[in-house]
Amino acid sequence: MKRISIASAVIATAIGLAGAAQAQIKIGVIGPITGPNAAFGAQLKNGAEQAIADINAAGGIMGQKIELTLGDDASKPEQGVSVANKFVGDRVRFVVGAFNSGVSIPTSEVLQENNILQITPASTNPRYTERKMWNTFRICGRDDQQGSAAAEIIGNLYKGKKIAIVHDKTTYGKGLADETRAALKGKGVQEVLYDGINVGEKDFSALVSRIKQAGADIVFWGGLHTEGGLILRQMRGQGVTAPLMGGDGITDDEFAAVAGPAAEGTLMTFSPDPRTNPENKAIVDRFRNEKKFEPQAYTLYSYAAVQVFKQAVEAAKTTDPRAVAKVMHSGMKFKTVLGELSFDAKGDVSNEGYSVSGKKKDRYVLYRWRKTDGGRITYFEAE
Repeated sequence: MKRISIASAVIATAIGLAGAAQAQIKIGVIGPITGPNAAFGAQLKNGAEQAIADINAAGGIMGQKIELTLGDDASKPEQGVSVANKFVGDRVRFVVGAFNSGVSIPTSEVLQENNILQITPASTNPRYTERKMWNTFRICGRDDQQGSAAAEIIGNLYKGKKIAIVHDKTTYGKGLADETRAALKGKGVQEVLYDGINVGEKDFSALVSRIKQAGADIVFWGGLHTEGGLILRQMRGQGVTAPLMGGDGITDDEFAAVAGPAAEGTLMTFSPDPRTNPENKAIVDRFRNEKKFEPQAYTLYSYAAVQVFKQAVEAAKTTDPRAVAKVMHSGMKFKTVLGELSFDAKGDVSNEGYSVSGKKKDRYVLYRWRKTDGGRITYFEAE
């Protein structure tokens, strides 16, 4: 009898341990951990990691700890699909990512087929949430919103001036350029140059010559920081003084590292900087002091995505992704480091639910790249 009791105890302990292991809530993070956009992958990774650490330290979600599973898509759609399939095998239920719209769109289809809920902190192409899929949400803005804001700013600052539009032919870059172009056309503004380059190119002398020949007073860039920084550097090298204006694809200090001194004076559209919100001071300090990481751009967006998952799961009282998605579509307001936000029927952040410290904020504002007192060039909201 004693042996049976011991055996029973061992079996019970094993079952208990197995149950504890299964109680982990798995959240996958997908982004470009390697490759030319690794700076943005680091933002997504660090943001989610810190949110998970903070939530776990406070007791987890419904008493369950969160386990992070990291996937590197290297900004390649086919690699992103492979990561999504790996998440399925790892029994991930919720995903933060991807960064690139061209990766988020195909991965979301794999995730939907396998009952996995996805929030992208950074993919802005409208198509991501326009396909009537139950599992796709984003906490950033959209290219049509950003393009409209960019056109408004260009119209105010460069009325009657010559505008060149250049993009990198990607889902994000061309999408943003085309939305900005359409918004400008709606204001009666016709660009003097519309051109595309290939990701990975390094010699833009021919493009710069066309910009110079067109007499552009401002160059709007639809793309990411690497090519954008090189184009700007080579513009200055050929004597083109027109400012560059980019979107959220250049929101990392790597842009200044690539562009060099030419980065100073660059214009940029992005959402209000959550680092400047006094309510986020303790969290921002943890990034800076404990992780030795500056939480630029989409770092706190990734943090907020995990916060939304936590609150939605607790409201649904289940980790079933469809039930959680239903809560997120309900109009519930979530308290995050981005402020209070809610989602519309498509999975986009609703304007009614976007506020910081109780004040409604514009989705996109103007930034300028300038030197700090220490001589470093970075971006600041324009005054």
